[in-house]
Amino acid sequence: MAKKKKAAKKKAAKSTPASARSAPSSEAAPRGHRQSPPAEDVYAAELEFLSAYDEAPRPAGWRLSPAAVVTFICGSGKEKLKLPKGAKTDGPAMLEIAEKFVGERAIVERCVVTLAGERGLLLVGEPGTAKSMLSELLGAAISGTSGLTIQGTAGSTENHFRYSWNYSQLLASGPDESALVPSPLMIGMQAGRIVRIEEVTRCLPEVQDSLISLLSERRLMIPELSDDSGSVFAAPGFNIIATANLRDKGVSEMSAALKRRFNFEVIAPISEHQREVELVKRQSTALLAESGVSTPVDDGLLEVLVTAFRDLREGRTVEGWSVEKPGTVMSTAEAVAIAAAIGRQAAYFPSQRDPLGYLPGQLLGVVMKDDAQDRGRLLAYWDGAVKRRAKDGTHSWKRLHELRRELEEK
Repeated sequence: MAKKKKAAKKKAAKSTPASARSAPSSEAAPRGHRQSPPAEDVYAAELEFLSAYDEAPRPAGWRLSPAAVVTFICGSGKEKLKLPKGAKTDGPAMLEIAEKFVGERAIVERCVVTLAGERGLLLVGEPGTAKSMLSELLGAAISGTSGLTIQGTAGSTENHFRYSWNYSQLLASGPDESALVPSPLMIGMQAGRIVRIEEVTRCLPEVQDSLISLLSERRLMIPELSDDSGSVFAAPGFNIIATANLRDKGVSEMSAALKRRFNFEVIAPISEHQREVELVKRQSTALLAESGVSTPVDDGLLEVLVTAFRDLREGRTVEGWSVEKPGTVMSTAEAVAIAAAIGRQAAYFPSQRDPLGYLPGQLLGVVMKDDAQDRGRLLAYWDGAVKRRAKDGTHSWKRLHELRRELEEK
């Protein structure tokens, strides 16, 4: 009998297609294994440590004091902080807080001061300058969560900012709290949390203006409910962080009334060359690790990549040579994506070419997003700055100049 069962199993295995036999299990990935986990999960150990370390007064509803929030975002300056006597955590007694946002500390301090008051915070700037990352870090440090987020689009309605209804329940029992579907903003008001609104200028002006009364009165009216539940008052700790790419096409101008209810902070590209190189290396290495690639991108390639980005972004090289700027935004985020892509390509196809050989094609992919003429601008950069550096520069620039043909139309 046992032999018959064994034979039947073998026969079933043979009749099953190879693709089905080798297919991964349909079970969910282990808990904690997620793409792009939120900041409060990535830096949970640091947040726990700072909560125990922080003895300064905290605004109502805040998890950390303003000074500790700034330390969490800007780092402890390579200094190991030590827990005060009697403070306990499940982690170490001493910890160095890593720098997460590369920019002026004064900007972060102003953001924190704004959020401690009753004005919203609007982070503006070109795409890829870490506005969303900064808003996520602020939400994680102040409220313990960055998940109360609304993505602004041309299709956003007032319901996304206020509330909506479960219509089957609404028909069954009428307008009551059980049929109400709160928005992230409403939840943030009730719980006293930071709420993030991404790309607020993508929303139509009349939708944007629904924020005016919420920011000024700190109260959300629900006219359908006639009792005490018809008003939601903001609990201590509630505030709004919005982001806006004012350079992008398809944005809606904010009304003067709404602008007055926000403090604006302009997030500019990283000003120091070496700090940008370090950031691109750190973040691209982390992305590669998520892909299972253990070898980071070569330092020489990173230097050339960041230099090219800065030249094209600023329209001038460090030597003072003029460069025609492409129409697209040459952001640090794009540089990180290119570095990670080159690292993956070199790891997955190691015999094809040296990693520097992938750079022209990757650069062309970034540059040619808005204007077909940008190919010519990139070729002009090759014939100008790249060629001049190749004559008396390092091997990397000589090799890069040799790859000019990769940019020409096939």
